[in-house]
Amino acid sequence: MFMGIRAGLNKEKSVEEFVAAGRSLNVFTMYFLMGGAIFSAFAFLGGPGWAYSKGAASFYILGYCAMGLIPWLLWGPKAYRMGRRYNYVTQAQLVSDRFQSKGLSALMAIISILAFIQYIALQIKGMAYVLNVTTDGLIPFWLGALLAYGVVLIYVFSSGVRGVAWTNVLQGLLMLVMAWVLGLWLPNKFHGGVGAMFNKIAQMDPEHLVVGTKMSWPAFSSALIVSILGFTMWPHLFMKSFTTNSEKTLKRTVALYPTFAIFMVPVLFIGFSGIGVVPKGTLDAADQILPYMLTKLNLPAGVLGLVAAATLAAAMSSSDTITHGAASVYTFDFHKKVINPNMDDRKSLIVTRIAVVIFCSVAYYIAVFGAKSLVALLLGAYGSIVQFFPIMFAVFFWPRATKQGAILGLLTGTIINFYLTISGFSIYDIHSGIWGLLGNTFVLIIVSLLTKPQDKEHVYKFVEESQIPVD
Repeated sequence: MFMGIRAGLNKEKSVEEFVAAGRSLNVFTMYFLMGGAIFSAFAFLGGPGWAYSKGAASFYILGYCAMGLIPWLLWGPKAYRMGRRYNYVTQAQLVSDRFQSKGLSALMAIISILAFIQYIALQIKGMAYVLNVTTDGLIPFWLGALLAYGVVLIYVFSSGVRGVAWTNVLQGLLMLVMAWVLGLWLPNKFHGGVGAMFNKIAQMDPEHLVVGTKMSWPAFSSALIVSILGFTMWPHLFMKSFTTNSEKTLKRTVALYPTFAIFMVPVLFIGFSGIGVVPKGTLDAADQILPYMLTKLNLPAGVLGLVAAATLAAAMSSSDTITHGAASVYTFDFHKKVINPNMDDRKSLIVTRIAVVIFCSVAYYIAVFGAKSLVALLLGAYGSIVQFFPIMFAVFFWPRATKQGAILGLLTGTIINFYLTISGFSIYDIHSGIWGLLGNTFVLIIVSLLTKPQDKEHVYKFVEESQIPVD
């Protein structure tokens, strides 16, 4: 809280500062800002939970951590250049300007916010797990979630993205150190080392170490594809194209980012180390494997506190940037497009802060009363967000795409994904987001070819100007 509040002191009280940090973040803060977005409750709790329950299927996490930012090389620099020229601060501002459609902006905002709320709920749920299990139930789940929600709310409300960035630096350093310490120490304590641990698992349950047994190949591959294509489609990550201080900083962030996948390796070791140690049926949910193991080791209170703090840091470093992103998207892509187009800077800042409170509150409710696992929540959200991929490709690379094609394609993909997700209907065990993406792309192409092309001069502004550096 101190770090987050301190970061926003003596800064300009403008909506651009709150949302984009005055477009001034360097490669150091960008690295942790982007890394913190993925190194979340999902990493410290969901990752070990999947390694413990599904084994080798959890390796999809390493794949998309390593490759998730690569698509950003396609449009990150282009978005940065256009943001500098036309003062965009959100993804949908860029898209709605290209397609000249307020309706498309509002639709993207609604889809983003629904996915964001799932993602924030994932983080709050993870933080509540930690506080509940490490105190042996003394802090009930609802109170742990409320405490976590309150801390994040305060520093995001006060400092915006600058507070998010600097808290992520502090949290990121703590997470990375504790990930390696735990990832090497737990296998050594219970099994005599990492190699010995995998040898034991191979003898006890060899299928646990084979992709395709506890998660089919179609499910594994489609989860990987959806996560890679959807990663930079998350508005709170795409928006970082507009916060960086230079194009060079953005490209360096992309180059450095795969190192975060290295830090996911020891996190998975944590889950594997619980096999044969924590009897099946002991946990209410596999996501509880890390805090459960730690509470049974009779660790000194200080050590347990550090581990719990690192896990909380992982959850907070994602929930803060997602909360901030959701509020910004609502203000710029929905409220200013649909409700009050003439809203001034001061009112925009007030609306953004109110939105922070509302979205956090809804996510808190879902976290406390929802029953889905952390990984299920994450993959469900990705299925919606990946539907932005065809539109973003069209913005910079397909001038023939039209407003009607973009809107109908996005609606088609989102409806397919939601229907398959909610109904639980599986087609060849392929992630519902992939089927939505195929329907989305088909409709975008067909409808665009059947409708009147947009003004060439306007469209080529995005194709040509986005290729010209501004630094």
